[in-house]
Amino acid sequence: MTEPASKPLAGATMIMSGGSRGIGLEIAKRAAADGANITLIAKTDQPHPRLPGTIHTAAAELEQTGGQVLAHVGDIRDDESVAEAVRKTVERFGGIDIVVNNASAIDLSPTDALSMKKYDLMQDINCRGSFLLAKLSIPHLRASAKAGRNPHVLTLSPPLNLDPKWAGSSLGYTIAKYGMSLTTLGLAEELKGDGIGVNSLWPRTTIATAAVENLLGGPEMVATSRTPAIYADSAYLVLTSPAAKTTGNFFIDDEVLAAHGITDLDEYRVVPGDGPLTTDLFL
Repeated sequence: MTEPASKPLAGATMIMSGGSRGIGLEIAKRAAADGANITLIAKTDQPHPRLPGTIHTAAAELEQTGGQVLAHVGDIRDDESVAEAVRKTVERFGGIDIVVNNASAIDLSPTDALSMKKYDLMQDINCRGSFLLAKLSIPHLRASAKAGRNPHVLTLSPPLNLDPKWAGSSLGYTIAKYGMSLTTLGLAEELKGDGIGVNSLWPRTTIATAAVENLLGGPEMVATSRTPAIYADSAYLVLTSPAAKTTGNFFIDDEVLAAHGITDLDEYRVVPGDGPLTTDLFL
């Protein structure tokens, strides 16, 4: 992606759920390259045998990229932990300009095979966690808008596609992800008079992450995926758009890029060539 001449996120403050690896880290790095301040709320304090990176390695990478980082080891499911992250962010950086609801749990099991423990985990992280972080950040986003700092809430969730096949194939996960999308729909309407952009972003294809490799399709699906960079580049374009005019949208990554004249997406393929890519869920 062609770099902009200026750095519109320089000095902006982003708070993100998750972000110690994968898509979230790439989005944060894109902002850090501008010189943004970034708070990560993540649980991974020690290395995991099947997952790359920790909140500490992510923070170091972001700082090397050019950002200032607050690494908050916490749980997006815990009210006080998230409230503390918001407080610390405001104390250190002076406010909040961008909220990214990135943290998500996935289990595509059918209803009779899905444990209620896993159902609750997806609800608590995906739906409730997104609602909570956005809710606690609203006063600071309003202050950001009044200061002319272009505040955004970006939630990594799909369009609200009511084709029954999605709920019919993985009801628990669909409820959890659509709960995130309803948060976008509702907050965009609720905050439309405040000059805060509230949007969702979803990928056209599967993205090469640990979740895709470990939980969905293994190395074969990774090979037919795009890299997290396409999500990060499209998120950057949304987050640098005029907030007051860019709200209530369910964006798809390649459509965002196309709207900015970027149509050659070969650089984002995990495996170069013209082979078919795996379309993501809910599309």
